[in-house]
Amino acid sequence: MIVIDQSPPESVYERLAALLRDAIERGEYGPGEKLPSEGRLGQIHDVGRDTVRDALNILRHEGLVVTQRGSGTRVRSDREVQVMMLPPGGYVTSRMPTPEERDRWNLPPGVPVFVVEHPGGEPEVIPADRVRLAVAPIADQDAGEAAKG
Repeated sequence: MIVIDQSPPESVYERLAALLRDAIERGEYGPGEKLPSEGRLGQIHDVGRDTVRDALNILRHEGLVVTQRGSGTRVRSDREVQVMMLPPGGYVTSRMPTPEERDRWNLPPGVPVFVVEHPGGEPEVIPADRVRLAVAPIADQDAGEAAKG
């Protein structure tokens, strides 16, 4: 049994979230794997159910776990990530998704979106957990500019 130290400065639920986060990062709970129930986590760590719920809420907002009523809490499965090349002169900002965007892409709380602005084009909104943004090497950019001019 791993008992949580209940003295300050962090709250008990923050320390429990850190322990669970570490267990996920170490692979103790793999992608798609179910975590123990709230009651069982409370027993394992000698804390109350509200503390467990608060800790799991942190992990949900970080995008590490997903909870479904009647199905429990699972480690979020890794999604396939696509590489997107940024256009020369393009900009990227990040923000939290709107409720409509969250529904459209089935995003758990805590997962942001990228807004990619193309020169002369419409901004493109992309879930940040599904794309890896890349910039063309300098030599490729210089060659592209030379071909234009």
